[in-house]
Amino acid sequence: MIATINNFQIDLSKPIDISIPLTNTDANPIAWYIEKPQIEPVRFGDWIGKVSEGSSTNFNNIFFNPHGHGTHTECLGHITKEFYSINQCLKQFFYTAELISVEPEKRGDDLVITKAQIEKALRTSTALSETREAIVIRTLPNLESKNHKKYSNTNPPYLLEEAATFIREIGIKHLLIDLPSVDREEDEGKLLAHKAFWNVKDVNNLNADARLDCTITEMIFVDDTIKDGSYILNLQFASFENDASPSKPILYTTLNVEL
Repeated sequence: MIATINNFQIDLSKPIDISIPLTNTDANPIAWYIEKPQIEPVRFGDWIGKVSEGSSTNFNNIFFNPHGHGTHTECLGHITKEFYSINQCLKQFFYTAELISVEPEKRGDDLVITKAQIEKALRTSTALSETREAIVIRTLPNLESKNHKKYSNTNPPYLLEEAATFIREIGIKHLLIDLPSVDREEDEGKLLAHKAFWNVKDVNNLNADARLDCTITEMIFVDDTIKDGSYILNLQFASFENDASPSKPILYTTLNVEL
């Protein structure tokens, strides 16, 4: 099926899924010092919500943390005193997007993504539109182990504040990355990249120009077969009234130039 989105044609029958599915196995990726997700049948006395155990239906409870258990999309409510819901902040779901690949630089004990790297990667790409709405960052080396990595206490790569500020200043509203956080694992609660991207100056008293309609999506996986360049992004997530939700970002290649 061919559809026209943001003045570009895409083939809806050829989605490129860059999410990591949530499972209750040891293969599930984990961050932030928690255990793996739990997916198990409901039990009422001798009754078990599982067809293989005699029930008419499979009827599971699921316990998970969106920030630590896989691909998730978050709004600025992740870092503010006042409650903001991803379900209320994000009301549109298709965007022009640019996929770039970046190898984080060594800085002391850290691996970081700099403004210069982002700027260079975008400068060398051929964008569908001068007003890119989303950026998808694939870090190198792009190991398959990202799909089941245990990130806790590993000090993963992260964005420098300058990089997040640059992304905000060029008008990008949706930031997607294949890391558990845009910030350092242990940063004394500074959350510099989160604050810079959302333009949050005071988490206790939100400034009027904070970016309520902008999102960060973390723990994606972009296979090497997917080339850097321009795409249409469909940013899907579950309707949770929470700062973050498990999500399923989908990329589509375009079939033509802008109509």
